[in-house]
Amino acid sequence: MEYQIKEIKKGINLHLIHNEKFKTNLISIFLTTPLNRENVTQNAILPAILRRGSKNMPTQDAISKELEEMYGASFNCGIDKRGDNQVLKFYIESINDMFLPEGEENMLSKTIEKLLEIVFNPVTENDGFNKTYLEQEKNNLKQAIEGKIDNKARYAIDRCTEEMYKNHPFALYKYGYVEDLENIDAQELYKYYQELLKTCKIDIFVSGIVENSIYKSIVESKEMENLKERTPQFSNMTLNVIPQNNGQEVQESMDVTQGKLILGLNVKLENEDMQYDALIYNSILGGSANSKLFQNVREKASLAYVASSSYLKSKNNIFINCGIEIENYEKALQIVKEQLEEMKQGKFTENDIEVAKKGIIDAIQTIDDEQDSEIMYFFGQEFCNNKLNIEQYLERIKKVTKEAVLKIAQKVEIDTIYFLKN
Repeated sequence: MEYQIKEIKKGINLHLIHNEKFKTNLISIFLTTPLNRENVTQNAILPAILRRGSKNMPTQDAISKELEEMYGASFNCGIDKRGDNQVLKFYIESINDMFLPEGEENMLSKTIEKLLEIVFNPVTENDGFNKTYLEQEKNNLKQAIEGKIDNKARYAIDRCTEEMYKNHPFALYKYGYVEDLENIDAQELYKYYQELLKTCKIDIFVSGIVENSIYKSIVESKEMENLKERTPQFSNMTLNVIPQNNGQEVQESMDVTQGKLILGLNVKLENEDMQYDALIYNSILGGSANSKLFQNVREKASLAYVASSSYLKSKNNIFINCGIEIENYEKALQIVKEQLEEMKQGKFTENDIEVAKKGIIDAIQTIDDEQDSEIMYFFGQEFCNNKLNIEQYLERIKKVTKEAVLKIAQKVEIDTIYFLKN
């Protein structure tokens, strides 16, 4: 695998990932903009509107027909939250030119052309988006927002995040808010979209068997010619605000059969390099079946159906997630706190470190087994001050010591305890 970045214009980069493992090319475009309450819902609905049609493919049927003629290429899009940023995501996957029938070629160029058109040249009417499309997608988004309560485990994590980061951008729900939808009209949304394209961070990824010559065709496309240089505003990992809720407890009642206990932990790192030590800390705490949370809360005490933790690198925090019988709340919380204290006291072994390293290294080594994983890894590096390729990432994990993990343990504090009960 070979990876390189080429600047198209200031604030607009092309990322080329040459990997001969695949018979397909995956083209992705990411539009990154700061999370804020004013625009979060508009950003969430834009991918859904853009997928409905472009200038030369004005309906979803027209887009589907084009994709079918490209030997069954597939298109997808969505919205994501990365730290204090909102990311609009667009993908097309198509067969690589080397595997086309004899005499046919330029599928990669055609794929890029179609994706650029969908993202940057939408179908419009009366200086706005298609009103019918907009009303349909507003209804779809409304259902998605209201449906977040259906997945109780995800809902509990979202609610803990909201309470932990109250009055901060990261508290915002990535799909926005129902009360905003009625104020979104076709003309104003299109005006906002045009402004977004002038200011957002734009990353175009091309993964597969790719040649450097593709850079020229993208630069010379009419879509790129229409875009201007920019100094994109976005948040990287070093700009995070550490919430100060001092272990607040929030309980919420709902019709549930199983309690959801979520702890939001702050990890007060001194520098970005310590994030790799934090990964090992999290693995030992709750990131695997060998972890302290799994073994002590779930296996030994039998207090939880689920007991795990996840480290969110983009915010330098850890979320502990336990699914428990509601009456076991106090016992489960006490044992969770005991595991955090044991980590602070260094009650973990060199073997724990090595097992954690192996699990993380095995996962890293599979990154280039899937094109989407490759792309998301390198996209994630865009938010780091010290960008690492996969080999450098592996070496950094291998260097983690028990002393470094113990240092992380001293910097972990409970910020918010959230409990969803009946």
